[in-house]
Amino acid sequence: MGQLGYLAGLVLLVPSGDLLDRRRLIVLHLVLVATGLTITAASPTAWVAFSGLAIAGVFAVVVQTTVAYATSLSAPSERGRNLEIVTSDVVIGILGGRILAGFLADVWGWRIIYIVLAILAAILALLALRLLPQDVPAEPIRYGQLIRAFMSLFIQPAFLSRGLIAFFLFASFGAPWSGMALPLAGPPWHLSETQIGLFSIAGLAGALGAARAGRWADTGHTRRVTGIALLILLASWLAIGQLTWSLLLLVLGVILLDFAVQAVHVSNQHILTTTFSARASTTVGAYMVFYSLGSAVGAASTTALYDTTGWMGSSFLGAAFAAGGLVIWALSSRTANPASTSIRNRTAICTGAISTLVLKRR
Repeated sequence: MGQLGYLAGLVLLVPSGDLLDRRRLIVLHLVLVATGLTITAASPTAWVAFSGLAIAGVFAVVVQTTVAYATSLSAPSERGRNLEIVTSDVVIGILGGRILAGFLADVWGWRIIYIVLAILAAILALLALRLLPQDVPAEPIRYGQLIRAFMSLFIQPAFLSRGLIAFFLFASFGAPWSGMALPLAGPPWHLSETQIGLFSIAGLAGALGAARAGRWADTGHTRRVTGIALLILLASWLAIGQLTWSLLLLVLGVILLDFAVQAVHVSNQHILTTTFSARASTTVGAYMVFYSLGSAVGAASTTALYDTTGWMGSSFLGAAFAAGGLVIWALSSRTANPASTSIRNRTAICTGAISTLVLKRR
């Protein structure tokens, strides 16, 4: 329910950041996230809890509005660095939330998780209201035009290639975090929820290790960084697949996986918000549709496959997702081959020179 709500929010709410003051949107969305979490915490039945999760999911897209907000306030030479800061904190929040949730669930039960998160969202809303400057879009546009612009992105090759990379990237990322709790809780490890949650610390180390990805993007190395990071993502599954007999290799694999995901994610957003800078919110929202779908597919498929093939089958699936992203990157790199671009540029220069000589003679 949370994932479905999030997907709806990406399509219907995030583009409105190109229409309205993003600071007010951030505050409003945080308040509504807190409301949905409170409903879930106090729910007397499962369906009430699901409704609260759907509400929280819809307005959790405040994260993407914040990414677009940071982009719009950044100078072009600092856009990658600022994206790196925001997206690193997003990953820290995701993985840190897993550690916190595991501990709270063990000590006080599942409802306390949503109470604590509702309080944090409410505090963030107050801080955003007091500290963030206004960010009113310069160009007036209607909401219907934004939605049409949102949909039109999916047929543009530059956007679609990065979006498909994101789909496979986050499918590969979602697979271990959703699936590894099953073998870790069973034999031979028999770990508790709190102990399983502590593996997120390794993920934090990996995400922080990619802290320079934004600076690399600012210096024009996004394509190379993406390819190297996708290779690292594929290699990480060699270590993660050894979970059934080695926790040390699992930790190494998680570090590599989160490093790769963070590096590619920052590079993707840098390229897209630079290419489509006039509609940053719309572009980020459309891009994150691939993130949402990939995360959901990775989480659902790895747990389903675990029932029939065990952790080895889940590991092959995660590696296949990583390989899919690498194939898309390779195909898009061939399309944007610098050599062919150079030839086209030289041809254009020669043609221009010939045209100038002809005009002078006339």
